[in-house]
Amino acid sequence: MDELDRRASGVPHNATPRRYVLISPCRDEGAYLCRTLDSVAEQSVPPALWIVVDDGSTDETPRILEEYAARLPYLRVVRRHDRGHRRVGPGVIEAFYDGLDQVSLGDFGYLCKLDMDLDLPPRYFELLMQRMEDNPRIGTTSGKPWFVHPQTGDLVPEICGDEMSVGMTKFYRVECFEQIGGFVRQVMWDGIDCHRARMLGWIAESVDSEPIRFVHLRPQGASQKSIWAGRIRAGFGQYFMGTSPFYYLAVAASRLRAHPMFIGSIAMLWGYFSSWAKGLPRYNDPEFRRFLRTYQHACLRLGKRAATARLDAEQVARWQASRQSPQGS
Repeated sequence: MDELDRRASGVPHNATPRRYVLISPCRDEGAYLCRTLDSVAEQSVPPALWIVVDDGSTDETPRILEEYAARLPYLRVVRRHDRGHRRVGPGVIEAFYDGLDQVSLGDFGYLCKLDMDLDLPPRYFELLMQRMEDNPRIGTTSGKPWFVHPQTGDLVPEICGDEMSVGMTKFYRVECFEQIGGFVRQVMWDGIDCHRARMLGWIAESVDSEPIRFVHLRPQGASQKSIWAGRIRAGFGQYFMGTSPFYYLAVAASRLRAHPMFIGSIAMLWGYFSSWAKGLPRYNDPEFRRFLRTYQHACLRLGKRAATARLDAEQVARWQASRQSPQGS
């Protein structure tokens, strides 16, 4: 790959194509850990490095990680002090950055924040990198998560928009990750990142293609206390990010029949509007919040798919300009 091709593909000048690093914060994942470890070990293109940050686990997680670290040459384990409880949102990102501090990102073309409660198909990372090689504007991508429905036992899809890479497996082009300034250390870090990427002209996406569908072994929003608490937390996160109230009302209405039926939407709205009533702080970037609401109002008028396609087309010039600047070269 010559220098022009390397720039077009978004691979840093000193990185080898298809070298990717995984960073996995985890705490008390003994029930799911082996399936994730095995599914990564079986990848058609293995990671160059995988750092698992054990965030003070008190179950079998440390023992399992030690066993796998002895078998997988690319696996390294970083241990954090036990704070006494799981702390999603800011706590996860703090643990992620403890792992990232061990990495020289310039050695890699891609970075993935990977949860430890997933079962990935064997070509998962190979196919994500292939998508990004085919389209150099894709800054972050993922497959779609599915989970086992607790009532029916059926494998069903989680709700997630096509315009966002999903939080449990954020696969990033390193250049894009650096340009957006990494992850915000607050709930809704996994929404702010994609909107900021699009604001800078990158494409953010998740793709419903069978070869990259994966199983989320724990239903989304259920990793701390309960699904009810998780949905309230999601409502606060949308408030913090700066989401339009009209847009969030529409989102809650569209999810009334999703698991858990009705209750989930009520919890989402309670989390959002109770945060508003309390005057809680918001993400301190007015330009970003204006960009976000303009996009969300366009989604209400045009539909999300059309609004996203229009915005992505409008942002081409900004993306091209950033690639010609010293930061993008």
